Amino acid sequence: MEKRRLGSTDLEVPLITLGGNVYGWTLSEADTFYQLDRAMEAGLHFIDTADMYSRWAPGHVGGESETILGKWFAKSGKRKDVILATKVGVDMGEGRQGLKAKYIAEAVEDSLKRLQTDYIDLYQAHIDDKETPLEETLGAFDKLVKAGKVRFIGASNYVGARLTEALEISKKDNLACYVSLQPHYNLVQRQPFENDLLPVVEKYKVGVIPYFALAAGFLTGKYRSKEDTNNKARGGMVGKYLNDKGLAVIAALDEVAKELASTPARVALAWLIAQPGVTSAIASATDEKQFDELVEATKLKLDAEVIKRLNDVSTPITA
Repeated sequence: MEKRRLGSTDLEVPLITLGGNVYGWTLSEADTFYQLDRAMEAGLHFIDTADMYSRWAPGHVGGESETILGKWFAKSGKRKDVILATKVGVDMGEGRQGLKAKYIAEAVEDSLKRLQTDYIDLYQAHIDDKETPLEETLGAFDKLVKAGKVRFIGASNYVGARLTEALEISKKDNLACYVSLQPHYNLVQRQPFENDLLPVVEKYKVGVIPYFALAAGFLTGKYRSKEDTNNKARGGMVGKYLNDKGLAVIAALDEVAKELASTPARVALAWLIAQPGVTSAIASATDEKQFDELVEATKLKLDAEVIKRLNDVSTPITA
């Protein structure tokens, strides 16, 4: 499977990053184990999770995804075969949130314990904490890198100015620097990445691993009316796309998919993978068919004419 170097690191990652948000939420532990086994066989060895996954689900407290991954590592013995990414900073309850040094030091230990590992390949600030000085956050991450508990650090949900400031502080103070960025970016969510963040990641050679690559499933084509969103785990997330613009994108994906004997999901992922600055697209799967779509998307190459058609129909869509 084709790989790309993640920013300035020596990590070579596949074109699709396997999203771990579904582990323990819409995918059972047994099915997660099965998917992870298949992922190793297919070459999808870059897995992204977070400490708070899946705290939003009824009865969950956060840490469910990391815990299941840890059990799979213990059972399979394949920890060293995986490039493991997780995140810190989003509310875990009882005041456990943010990017203060003390909290990062505590949170990483909790994640390591759940994951049953002694190191994390990519530890990411899940969301910018504007109440904590960037110097404090980066200093805390730097200590983890020096201690060998974290190999590299990344940012998620930062705006261009704050990302630039963080990168400059790391350079000035000789601290570990963000090597990757997780932005919300896909065919129906092209801003602010293209206007605000792309110039920054290109200037500083930061790897980009967009989340919601399929717009919470909207770009697969399965949501075409309000009725389609009823009783679906992510139905509430896609309502904002059910407008003339969003449906025009779906129509274009249908057209291209038919021409290429492919599917809307594969085409949408291939478009994202082909965008300037993008290293690997994060997408999750909850059954074998969806997993196969992710694998096949890495093999689909879109020509310039197709990319232009998709660009034209999707510009600009903001949400």
